[in-house]
Amino acid sequence: MVPQTIEQLLPLIQKPARYVGGELGCIYKEKDQVTVRFAFCFPDTYEVGMSHLGMKILYQVLNDMPNCWCERVFAPWLDFEKQMKQHNIPLYALESFDPLSDFDIIGFTLQYELSYTNILNMLDLGGVPVKASERKGLHNLVVAGGPCACNPEPLADFVDLFMLGEGEEVIQELVNLYDEAKQQGWSKEAFLQKAAQIGGIYVPSLYEVDYNQDGTIASITPTHGAPEKVTKRIIKDMDNVTYPDTFIVPFIQTVHDRGMIELMRGCIRGCRFCQAGFLYRPLREKSADVLCAQGKALCENTGFEEVSLSSLSTSDYSQLPQLLDTFMDYTEKNKINLSLPSLRIDNFSDELLEKIAKVRKSGLTFAPEAGTQRLRDVINKNVTEEEVMSTCRIAFEGGYTSVKLYFMLGLPTETMDDVAGIVQLGQKVVDLYYSLPNRKKGKGGVSVSISASTFVPKPFTPFQWEPQDTPEMVAEKQKHMVASTTTKKIRLSWHEVHTSQLEAVLARGDRRLGEVLYRAWKKGCYFDSWEENFFFDRWQEAMEESGLTMEFYANRRRDFSEVLPWSHLDYGISESFLKRENEKAKQAKVTPNCRLQCSGCSANKLIGGPCFE
Repeated sequence: MVPQTIEQLLPLIQKPARYVGGELGCIYKEKDQVTVRFAFCFPDTYEVGMSHLGMKILYQVLNDMPNCWCERVFAPWLDFEKQMKQHNIPLYALESFDPLSDFDIIGFTLQYELSYTNILNMLDLGGVPVKASERKGLHNLVVAGGPCACNPEPLADFVDLFMLGEGEEVIQELVNLYDEAKQQGWSKEAFLQKAAQIGGIYVPSLYEVDYNQDGTIASITPTHGAPEKVTKRIIKDMDNVTYPDTFIVPFIQTVHDRGMIELMRGCIRGCRFCQAGFLYRPLREKSADVLCAQGKALCENTGFEEVSLSSLSTSDYSQLPQLLDTFMDYTEKNKINLSLPSLRIDNFSDELLEKIAKVRKSGLTFAPEAGTQRLRDVINKNVTEEEVMSTCRIAFEGGYTSVKLYFMLGLPTETMDDVAGIVQLGQKVVDLYYSLPNRKKGKGGVSVSISASTFVPKPFTPFQWEPQDTPEMVAEKQKHMVASTTTKKIRLSWHEVHTSQLEAVLARGDRRLGEVLYRAWKKGCYFDSWEENFFFDRWQEAMEESGLTMEFYANRRRDFSEVLPWSHLDYGISESFLKRENEKAKQAKVTPNCRLQCSGCSANKLIGGPCFE
């Protein structure tokens, strides 16, 4: 039942279903029957958060624990936030409508750097002190995990502890330790010191960071018995890890309004710019039989009319033909759409297109990433122009007339010839279409959409030491793309350059950025990933007032010998491997994918044996 104080505000706002809970699949418990209450917070809107697979999994994992009740909390959009403040309504969880301040553990998932100020805003709206130093007792312990936790330092002032890597097991260990600490009346400091002994848990307050005169880090020193290196957690057995047999079914359309089954974690490819491809190593697959059972259960329990195969590279799943043959019998019979995202250019076949054509009628999307072969070799994309053209030929002969190609601007060693090559490759795709005698005839012809994002160097990749192009350099390259385009059959788009610069700052920043985040939030910066709410000038002011510069973090090349803000964290990838890959990139030398040849990245130590039999 929605409280009357909230219900009376719903006619005054857009999308009131964001704030009322009660959806099919919600889990309710009696408060006096649990000893730990966990608020799972997604620092963005309901539609974005409810599309996130990790939240669905951990919601189930936590609520399967008899001593814990996990509830959902999302960032309210500006219209509802205004009403909340006017009527003194604190940010609340959707299951109980209790304020954030009522919860024992407040957990945030870190999916994108530009959501960091939303974390501060949500804590404040929920009546919880924003800074960790101001939260004295065990109550309102703020924790965080997710991919951006690989460099947690910018959030060190606000988050009590971080969970590195995959969360299904470590989050249960954390909750049980918290339960013990709560029952026995431990101090917050005693609990954090004990929690730091759990594998994969990083407590920033237990580490001292010293700086050199030039602003680089001199040393990172553990205290109070904290480990010198914190190693990420992974799930070794994907077939037997908890996976929900039902999802909460939203009342309104979300970004990804469908069921999802997770094929595998990790990626064999080793693209040198791709953080996810390194963070989630080593590759671990689910069996096709398990996936079919999970997919059928989701469809029958939720009524979703679409199921997506989730992974970093769906066509690299080794049992894809068996899975499609078996699962598509079920989806076709029940009129369920099967979505296959993340397809690779170099293993796209007529057989795969035939299967896709049964379930997908829109255009196809591929990611060459760079316009010339030299630059594709630099980034280790392992895709040739011939493979791009062959894939497009298969698509066009199969009846498709639109293709979307993803590229990046500002990749290491990029020249203006490489930039022009983006459009030239698009033109070759257009010309290919009109060269085919059996192409689909009709109005409009072919459409090639080219999307060019700005390269952001990320931790735990071979490019973590590389500078990002300055905004001026990126703008010049965008102009060059436009000047190189000679046909209306190609449509160009790109990301706003200053958001990419801020992303680079936060991705590779140190804990001094905590003051910047706090000042920017105080100036009204949150929902920074939403274009209409991004105020770059306020961020610049916050940087200047803190005595820091964007250029120091985003546009500066790091030396191999520099202590990086995340040097005390271990994601299983050896630094020597990343350095080797960086050097090979400068020579435009490729590294084969993991199934063809082991490149010695060291991730196999996390599973205690070879990645592939």
